[in-house]
Amino acid sequence: MTHYLLAILIAFFGGMILAPIIVRLIKSLNVKQTILSYVSQHESKQGIPTMGGSIFILPACIATFALGGGNYVFAIFAVLLTISYAVIGFLDDFLKVSLKRNMGLRGYQKIVSQVMIALIASYFAYRNDFVGSAIKLPIIGGELDLKWWYIPFSMFVYVALTNSVNLTDGLDGLSATTSSVYFAIFFVVIYFQMNFANESGRTIYAKELHGLLIFIASLLGGLGAFLWFNSYRAKIIMGDMGAMALGGAAAMVALISKNPLLILLTGIMFVISSISVIIQVIVFKLKKKKVWFMSPYHHHLELKGHSEAKIVSYYAIITFIGGVVSLIVM
Repeated sequence: MTHYLLAILIAFFGGMILAPIIVRLIKSLNVKQTILSYVSQHESKQGIPTMGGSIFILPACIATFALGGGNYVFAIFAVLLTISYAVIGFLDDFLKVSLKRNMGLRGYQKIVSQVMIALIASYFAYRNDFVGSAIKLPIIGGELDLKWWYIPFSMFVYVALTNSVNLTDGLDGLSATTSSVYFAIFFVVIYFQMNFANESGRTIYAKELHGLLIFIASLLGGLGAFLWFNSYRAKIIMGDMGAMALGGAAAMVALISKNPLLILLTGIMFVISSISVIIQVIVFKLKKKKVWFMSPYHHHLELKGHSEAKIVSYYAIITFIGGVVSLIVM
C-alpha cells in the first residue's frame, strides 16, 4: 500500500508544482478557450487557459515510472495509451486556439484516430495471456468468452467512453471530480483482484495488476492537483487533451481488469452524458422538439438553475453510489 500512497503524493505535489508553470506558460502563449456562442451561461469562461490536462497527465506518467511502473507491461501500456489519446486531444485543442474557434479536428478525424488507437489497444489485450477474450460477468459471476468478438467490443468501449468523458467535461471540476471517483472505485476493484491472484498463486498476474494500480494511484494524485486549480471558478480547464486522456484511461482500466460491464455502474454519469445527447438529437430530428433544455444533461441542470458546484456534487455522489453497487455485484 505504501507504493500507492507514494504514487498519489508524488503525482499530487508534482502537479501542484507544475500547474502554476503551465498556467503562466499557456497564458503567455495566449492559449485560451473559445466558448460556443449558444452556451451563453458560460460567457464568463471565454479566454480561460486550456490544455490543462498536462497538469495531471505528466505527473501521473512520471510517478508511475518513478515507482517501478516500467517493470510491468500493464503499467507501460496504461501510460502509452493515455498519452496516445492525449495527443489526439492536444491536436484538437491546438487547432481550436490557433484558429480561434470551438472546432478543432473534424469529427471524422477524431473518430478515425480514436478507432486506430482502440484497435491497437484491443488487439494487445486480446493477445495478452492475462486478459484474452473473456470478460467478467457481474452479479451472476464467472466469465463470458467473446472470442474474436472481443476486439470490436473493446474498440466500442474505448471510443464510447473516450467521447463520453469528453462530453462530461463541460463545467468547472465536473469531469475531473467524476473521473477521480471512477478511478478510485476501480482501484479498489483491481486491488481485490490482485490479492485474489496472489492467494491463487498467480503471482505474475498479481504483479501486473500491481503495476496498473501504481498508474491509477498516480493518476488520482495528478487529478487532485488539477482539481486544486480547476474547481469552481476554474483557473484552467483540461481541454480535449485531458478529457480524451481520461476517457482512454477509464476504458483501459476496465478492459485490462476484464470488468468493462462495471462501467455501466461506476461510469454511470459518463453514460448519462452520452445518452442525453443521443436522445436529444434523435427526438429533435424526428419531432423537432427538445427533451432537455440543452445537452449533455449537466447543461440541462444548469439551465434549470442548479449551480455548477451543486451539479459537480450530484455527479460525484451518484458516481460513488454506482461504484459501491459495482463493488457489491462484481
